[in-house]
Amino acid sequence: MLRNYLLLLFLFLLGATQHLEAQALGEKATVSILTCQEGNELYSLYGHTAIRIKDEANALDVVYNYGTFDFNTEHFYLKFVKGDLRYFVTAYSYNEFYYEYTIENRSIYEQVLRLTVAQKQLLFETLNESLQSDAKYYTYKFIDRNCTNMVVDKVNMALGQNCIVKTTEKDLSYRQILFPYLKNHFYENLGINILFGYKTDQMGEKLFLPNQFMESLKVAKYEGQPISGAPKTLLKATAAPIEGSLWNNIYTLCLLLLLLVLARKAWVYLLYFSAFGILGILMTLAGFYSLHEELAANYNVLLFNPFLLLVLVFYWTKNYAWMKKTVQICIVLDMAFFIVLLNKPNLVMFMPLIISVLLMLFYFLRMSNKGLLAAVK
Repeated sequence: MLRNYLLLLFLFLLGATQHLEAQALGEKATVSILTCQEGNELYSLYGHTAIRIKDEANALDVVYNYGTFDFNTEHFYLKFVKGDLRYFVTAYSYNEFYYEYTIENRSIYEQVLRLTVAQKQLLFETLNESLQSDAKYYTYKFIDRNCTNMVVDKVNMALGQNCIVKTTEKDLSYRQILFPYLKNHFYENLGINILFGYKTDQMGEKLFLPNQFMESLKVAKYEGQPISGAPKTLLKATAAPIEGSLWNNIYTLCLLLLLLVLARKAWVYLLYFSAFGILGILMTLAGFYSLHEELAANYNVLLFNPFLLLVLVFYWTKNYAWMKKTVQICIVLDMAFFIVLLNKPNLVMFMPLIISVLLMLFYFLRMSNKGLLAAVK
């Protein structure tokens, strides 16, 4: 019975899709961009973009979503880290889309595009053809290829030229643009800033976030005429924004690190160094392994320094001469990291980590000096 039910469901969906593909839109059909505001889950912190096509003459109201992926993909996490995980476009009813964001309590804004009948039909057919071919898949890139850039590309394709370009936040780096989105998610922000390297410090020239798209679309023009009007609110979130968290903030990090430093125990410090050193190795390997350019050239290895593991080795072997040299190198790298961050928005966030590592390194520097003096005597 279950097999028969699934077969009937598949045939129904296949027939519905084929019906969409062959359908001609009415003259009053509308194409609009849906911008969904940020949520509280990690995957939703930057918002979402989708395309809506509504045609009352054909009882059609469909949303095309380029943010779909399959958790059941073989080696999902390895592919996600590497940057060859395939995302794909899906289509479902607007009512279903609206219900989903009602449950998540996230606002939805709509901008109706001023397209000709031919342009609407071209976009409609292109989207539906994608659903039935390999064109539905794309390899996700955080900045270069996501649910927003894919929609921008499809609309520009229908217009026949790149009318929609970025007009906001041109004087900010990608890191500066992203930073405010996680102001109430300290540890998530810390983790992202640990993983992201040099590329995110470049000027944010690409249009890659939903809110940027919405603002740029307000002023975009085609043949001298505005492409869309002001955003219309379809769904307004009712709950007040989260102001903060008792634990997800810099103060809990400072408290934890203060307790570690005050412990003044070599084994505590060495565990701390081991965690940093192993993370540094993983970050370095990820930079070579991953196709995500954001992970490459990650200067955070100056803080999460693999040399810290050598401090552990020389401590246990009582090789105080080499322990002193290694500690001195690590101190220089730690200070270099501080200098690199001087003009970055994440400096304050990293200061507790920089200071804690520095204090622990001076502890081992004094220990190595004492060990060398004892050896001389």
